[in-house]
Amino acid sequence: MAYNYVATAQKPTSVTHSLTAAFTGANDVNLLLAKSTRFEVHLLTPEGLFPQHDINLYGRIAIFEVFRAANEPQDWLFIVTQRFQFCVLAYDAATQQVVTKAHGNIRDSIGRSSEIVTTGNIDPEGRLIGMNLYEGYFKVIPIDNNKGILKETFNIRLDELRVIDIKFLHGYTKPTICVLYEDYKAARHVKTYHILVKEKDFAEGPWSQSNVEAGASLLVPVPAPCGGVLIVSNQTIVYHNGTSFHAIPMQSTVIQVYGSVDKDGSRFLLADQYGTLSVVALQFTGKDVTGVHLEVLGETSIASCISYLDNGVVFVGSTFGDSQLIKLNPERDEQGSYIEVLDTYVNVGPIIDFCVMDLDRQGQGQIVTCSGADKDGSLRVIRNGIGINEQASTELPGIKGMWSLRETFASEHDKYLLQSYVSEIRILAIGDDDEMEEKEIDAFLNVKTLYCRNLLGNAWLQVTEGEMRVISSESFQLASTWTPPAGSRITVAAANPTQVVAATSGGVLVYLEVHGDKLVEQSQVRLEHEIACVDMTPFTSSTRVGQAANGDGDVKMESSFGQHWELNALRSPICVVGLWTNFSVCVLELPTLKQLTKEPLGNDLLPRSVLCNTFEGEDYLLVGLGDGSLVNFHLDAATGALSNRKRVSLGSQPIALSTFRSKDMTHVFASCDRPTVIYSNNNKLLYSNVNAKEVNVMCPFDSESFPECLALASEEELTIGTVDDIQKLHIQTFHLNEWARRIAHNGQSHTLGVLTVNFSVDDNGDEVDQGFVRLIDDQTFEILNSYRLDPFETPCSIIVTPLTGDASNASYFVVGTAYVHQEESEPHQGRILVFSVTGIHGERKLQLVTEKEVKGAVYCLNAFNGKVLAGVNSKVHLYKWSENADNEKELISECGHYGHTLALFMESRGDFIVVGDLMKSISLLSYKQLDGTIEEIAKDLNSNWMTALGIVDDDTYIGSETDFNLFTVQRNSGAVSDEERGRLETVGEYHLGEFVNRFRYGSLVMQNNTASTINSSSSSDMVDVGQPSTVLTTPASHQSMLFGTVSGMIGVIIPITKDQYGFLLRMQHVLNKVLKGVGGFSHKEWRMFENRRSVSEAKNFIDGDLIESFLDLPKPQMAKVVELLNNDGHLEDKEPFTLEDLTNRIEELTQLH
Repeated sequence: MAYNYVATAQKPTSVTHSLTAAFTGANDVNLLLAKSTRFEVHLLTPEGLFPQHDINLYGRIAIFEVFRAANEPQDWLFIVTQRFQFCVLAYDAATQQVVTKAHGNIRDSIGRSSEIVTTGNIDPEGRLIGMNLYEGYFKVIPIDNNKGILKETFNIRLDELRVIDIKFLHGYTKPTICVLYEDYKAARHVKTYHILVKEKDFAEGPWSQSNVEAGASLLVPVPAPCGGVLIVSNQTIVYHNGTSFHAIPMQSTVIQVYGSVDKDGSRFLLADQYGTLSVVALQFTGKDVTGVHLEVLGETSIASCISYLDNGVVFVGSTFGDSQLIKLNPERDEQGSYIEVLDTYVNVGPIIDFCVMDLDRQGQGQIVTCSGADKDGSLRVIRNGIGINEQASTELPGIKGMWSLRETFASEHDKYLLQSYVSEIRILAIGDDDEMEEKEIDAFLNVKTLYCRNLLGNAWLQVTEGEMRVISSESFQLASTWTPPAGSRITVAAANPTQVVAATSGGVLVYLEVHGDKLVEQSQVRLEHEIACVDMTPFTSSTRVGQAANGDGDVKMESSFGQHWELNALRSPICVVGLWTNFSVCVLELPTLKQLTKEPLGNDLLPRSVLCNTFEGEDYLLVGLGDGSLVNFHLDAATGALSNRKRVSLGSQPIALSTFRSKDMTHVFASCDRPTVIYSNNNKLLYSNVNAKEVNVMCPFDSESFPECLALASEEELTIGTVDDIQKLHIQTFHLNEWARRIAHNGQSHTLGVLTVNFSVDDNGDEVDQGFVRLIDDQTFEILNSYRLDPFETPCSIIVTPLTGDASNASYFVVGTAYVHQEESEPHQGRILVFSVTGIHGERKLQLVTEKEVKGAVYCLNAFNGKVLAGVNSKVHLYKWSENADNEKELISECGHYGHTLALFMESRGDFIVVGDLMKSISLLSYKQLDGTIEEIAKDLNSNWMTALGIVDDDTYIGSETDFNLFTVQRNSGAVSDEERGRLETVGEYHLGEFVNRFRYGSLVMQNNTASTINSSSSSDMVDVGQPSTVLTTPASHQSMLFGTVSGMIGVIIPITKDQYGFLLRMQHVLNKVLKGVGGFSHKEWRMFENRRSVSEAKNFIDGDLIESFLDLPKPQMAKVVELLNNDGHLEDKEPFTLEDLTNRIEELTQLH
């Protein structure tokens, strides 16, 4: 049996609906955005859009509208899902939460769903909600204006079956709709109806219009006082209100969405399929419209929705490209556009295809997606981790330590960068021309340096093995020194602006304070073992810092005029030391050096670096260990108590910890063979890999020439660079301005093969499609070369494979195409093209080696043991490579298999071939090498309309289908009868709620070696949160999978064992008792597998998003989950869970994706 854990790596990014409303407050201007299964609430502020809430729904949003209930100061939100559940949501400003006012199900037991779900479903007077959900029926939900509640729903018979659009009209005493429809002769008409709520029926409306333009596709209701409607066609816009009629022509296009600018309806924004934004303005005298005018404003992303915010600012939501915040200017710019883009919101949807690359061979993939469509097509590079954007780099081997120095303590920017080597130092300074140059400061000893920093006032501290030196940063003269006793040397040291602590040989720890330009010894203590590392970084909680700082007159004086953030981090009440021999950390009180806490780390776990830091108001102690793992604790600075111990494996080499600032937040950099940034989000510590192969030493270097940079030293070089935004996923965009359809990575030539389609409009106004095979560098994403396909030839599929019998042992790009003609229902001609990559570096090119004509569309290709499998219309073909004495190369058909409707997807393992059919679900074929034949050995008897296919293991296959479900089928290889062996049994079903386009093996997180939990008496609370050892152990031969969807959501599927499934299923049941879905929607119903033929409960899939939502619960609700889990009757003889244990387990899951 196959069990799988499904979680979200990237939330949906496509914006399907947007609204402007006063949702969070009567005077607020909110932007509400719907993104597939989520919606966001933003507040418009003078500084821009401020995100307030990101809310998950147990449903796919189909209708998303606002209305104002009677006597309510704020707008309410009305949502209908694609399964025809509805809810009414309001915002409670006191609790700052979304509350459910009403919910229900408006699904009918019979009836065919409408092909088009229209917007504008609420009567302008707030009397009722009306929707065309089923063909031939109009669903009505009356609103009780006295109580502000919804009444019982009913259907009204609608004679017009082929509805194009329906809108409510303004200005009528009875609720009135306008219907744009098409008759059986394909002629289009407009009709109006009054809705009679008591009679539950229609009455003839005030007017109708027969035979409007054939391309009419959109109705735009005009508010009072004018009323009426704009009928938008391909070439005209007509205003009609029954008595008045005004028409204007426009260039042929398809207007897809509109947005209202003025409340009186005098101006509307219109967006077409090419991303052109126009404004239509109505001229009126009194209540009468006297004219209609249209003007093109400029180009935006291809819009799916438009919301006018305020003062000429407009939000353009897109499902095909990035959403935009734009400003409409009164005058044209140099390009003739009225549009100024203020901000861009990344959208990686629709993900048509993607590949996973591990360029650094570190076990961590980065995804390259074919995203967007038409002119908004692009490649998106998505990786988990943080990028260092190099600003400067030089070869400087052997750096052992590195510190940045400011000219004075209060200076805002760093001026010098001091590097320590085995026996010398080197100082780099920012010169007058903003270049780095070497600087001699004689007061610094030119010997190995252990520590260096700015002290309060205008002084620098240098710590060497022989002494500590205080150096004036104004005169560059030595101000004072401190030396250890004769025969002793300093081994490690740490300091902050006002305090210094040093360890000397023999395990002696000395504490000194900075008094002016002198170091004054306050206390010393001999510890039981030699000291490995020490830290006294001040915590940045404002209350403690203020108390500590106000004790010193100098601090007050400096703080009054200083600008540097360290002025809020001057002193620490404690210091922390790590000890050799007994592998422990100790927290000591200052100034007495009295031991407050001692924490053994466990056998053979040597502390190599300790660091105190405040994350989101919580104080932590981080301990970097010699084996590349990190232990973190909550630290109470008042008592020195350590709690909530956790361990994560970052790499395999010793870790050095240091802090840096980014966007006014302090984060921690762990230097090791797999450098990592540690940061906090929602009071959880998160770990992001850095895209540098190895970092030995890091220090922040925030100079005027290199603002907010880091200095990074490896074995051979020094790099100065800026750091990406601190977040989990990073997305880079490479615009193609054409539709990217398929992608494959050739690691041998370091290139990507990308199939694209370029859309253009010819002189006759007809769309022309041109297909290309693009060769792109896998590092720079520069287009190196292109191969132009024939007219009417569309690219369909691409793979990279070596071919058996090829003398060059090269990896070839193999491309499948189809010739598409409008008069053909299915293509009857296509080609298989084989390309090699020739040349090096920027001279790499595609060279067509051979081509093979086929009788149909090559929907899919698969690399099959040095041969090529092709799905051509309804047949699976196997081609082998042939190379004759004249060096002529060609593909020769070896065998094939018929019996499919359309073979759209294909995967293989060994001699087994798994085929995903258009409507016949999954079938399993086997290649008989001796016979040279392909035969079917098993198939799924269900009718699933497939969208993607993957192989979980030798006997288990996963599919996605058009009703947004995932399912797994399994081969009955051990069954007794031929009938059972020939059937693929459905073993897993799950409603994902997303349209999946591709499965790929891979992971976005580092695949670390499993580390075992430490079994020492003092570390029972320690869990390896970075490893799958305690909660998720991937079964042998199973791989994690990534999938990409139309909404831009990226998910991960991780195979789990039966025991893990049992525990997580219990957790899922308990969470559903504690957590209630927004809008009253049920999680159990949401995850039910449902398609045209059946409905069944989810099985053998775990909802990872629900499981991981445990970490975002308030503590009382977390405790309730633990209590319910311990009392669910499945604990048996096992130890009951603690809150800490369960939190650790769930945190471990989050590290897997």
